[in-house]
Amino acid sequence: MEIQKNIYLRDYNTFAVQAVASQFVDIQDERQLVDLYNSGIFKNRFFVLGGGSNVLFTTDFEGTIIKISSKGIQHFIEGSNIYITAAGGEVWNDLVWYAVEHDFPGMENMALIPGTVGASPIQNIGAYGAELMDIMYTCRAFDTLTGEFKTFNNKECGFSYRDSIFKSKYRGRYIIVSVTYKLNLHTKRNTSYGAIETELAKRGIQNPTIKDIAEVVSHIRVEKLPDPSTIGNAGSFFKNPIISNTQLEALKHSHPNIVNYPIDEETSKVAAGWLIEYCGWKGKEIGEVAIWKNQALVITNKGNATGNEIFQVSQQIIDSVFDIFGIKLEREVNIL
Repeated sequence: MEIQKNIYLRDYNTFAVQAVASQFVDIQDERQLVDLYNSGIFKNRFFVLGGGSNVLFTTDFEGTIIKISSKGIQHFIEGSNIYITAAGGEVWNDLVWYAVEHDFPGMENMALIPGTVGASPIQNIGAYGAELMDIMYTCRAFDTLTGEFKTFNNKECGFSYRDSIFKSKYRGRYIIVSVTYKLNLHTKRNTSYGAIETELAKRGIQNPTIKDIAEVVSHIRVEKLPDPSTIGNAGSFFKNPIISNTQLEALKHSHPNIVNYPIDEETSKVAAGWLIEYCGWKGKEIGEVAIWKNQALVITNKGNATGNEIFQVSQQIIDSVFDIFGIKLEREVNIL
């Protein structure tokens, strides 16, 4: 295991912004984390990097970047339940297609979400009516404070919308080294999202397989979101805000078309993309930073933007949405 010095990070983040890490280490095996602990690295500043799809470097990183590259997927079936265990460095979309190709339902709606398996429980990733919290069984994590491994069950992860204890209470403490997902052979197909239904109808598919759904979801994402291999971005930059139904009803008087999704009797989720588009940001360009023409939730790097320039544009968006709607958007991307 080699600890490299002064490593350029442009190729390690999907925003493709340039920054330098004073130290960088690539982890291929979870046992290497014990060696890192014994070396004392975790006593100083560090950041764990997976696919680099949920991070914005606004300056050089004075500390150690720990890149998780461990690989491996295996499964076993018990009755109608399927247990799939994947290493933290596995690409999430590769895991989805592993399940699809084995005809294991439950992951297909989350096809093409960027990032790695290790990030999936931290963020409680989700899309098109599916969330990780509904299928995660356990995750194995390395405790950077004690140098020991610990297994968390679903309840212990404290999942909520795009959040978990790994992002709040234990932020930065645990490194996810593997995740076990529990699927069921009898899970019903979820095509309730309008965009999925519309695309299936276009293709003349009435009884979709999980492969059909994964392909349709992938198609929708590609149409709506820029490809980070050619246009720097981190997918959705902001969370959909959750507000009280009282506030929502008040907003409906002046904005009857506000896009919202009921959560319970007291709260609703509002579409951040709609709020941002209403404020005139969709397709707008400021220097080397642009808001994506097909989805206002996505901020892009036209080629030579700095992380700080992207951050400043995101702040302008937050301010304008708050001025008009009284709703404060929260960034989904990690800011460093």
